[in-house]
Amino acid sequence: MSAQVWCLSFRQPYAGLVLDGVKTVESRWRPLLAPLQNQTLAVHIARRDWEGDEWRAVLSGPLGMDRAQIQELLESGERFGRGVVAGLVDVGGTWLCPASLLGEELQHLERSAVLIGLQEKHLTHLSNPRWLKEPLSARGGRDLWTVDIPAELLP
Repeated sequence: MSAQVWCLSFRQPYAGLVLDGVKTVESRWRPLLAPLQNQTLAVHIARRDWEGDEWRAVLSGPLGMDRAQIQELLESGERFGRGVVAGLVDVGGTWLCPASLLGEELQHLERSAVLIGLQEKHLTHLSNPRWLKEPLSARGGRDLWTVDIPAELLP
């Protein structure tokens, strides 16, 4: 028995931040995840890192984490290494962040996305993150692809 689910590749540290429940909003330039509302998405950990350090500024600033907490979070996210399907997350609604959004509402979204500069991006709520029992080695794909996860790996 296995479960076939849609899969999306995330660069680190975002893959780990999603699976550890810190990142609850995904941002993309187009509404990639909109068709998956109310479905489960597999999280693939890309081999490459995210370019940029905005995530560190959000973790240490608005989320108030110190260096040790950030390091612990990064290590947690690397527990299965790279180039693997590492976990599952439930996909919620997708909406377009207005260019005019400012202030508290924008800051809340930036904290949830662990990213700065969300205006005019398509945002998707992510919830109920869970790590697989073991990593599933898989080649990353562009955009969405399907993956078969053996039942014994399901959380």
